[in-house]
Amino acid sequence: MSPFASPPDTFIFNNQVWEIVRQVPPGKVSTYGQIAKMIPPPGDMPQRSYDAFGARWVGGAMAACPEDVPWQRVINSQGRVSPRPGAENQRRLLEEEGVEFNESARVDFERFGWNGPDPAWCRDHGYLLPPHLSKEQARLF
Repeated sequence: MSPFASPPDTFIFNNQVWEIVRQVPPGKVSTYGQIAKMIPPPGDMPQRSYDAFGARWVGGAMAACPEDVPWQRVINSQGRVSPRPGAENQRRLLEEEGVEFNESARVDFERFGWNGPDPAWCRDHGYLLPPHLSKEQARLF
């Protein structure tokens, strides 16, 4: 079994995930991987190992999230709701927020993808810049 099957401190990691996901506005979606990339690797964990496990850890955090976390706004990197119990409810909640699915049950990230929180919010909360930011935006960070 991998030493990274779960975060070194699940409580801290989960709370970081939930704090970020609370920033995703209605009508927008993020991915497990996008959320993971905003959280620095815990402790002395190598970046490469974190890259391999971070998105799974975010999935675990979302499965255990409190009621005030908009869990439905986190989908997989293919733009789909991951198949599991409750998937139909997740899609329904997203559609109620105006998120549309195409004939392949995918969300168009260009239209409905979240660009992440304000860079100043990231800095103030100790998170990394969302991976999509341009070099110019990163310079201002």
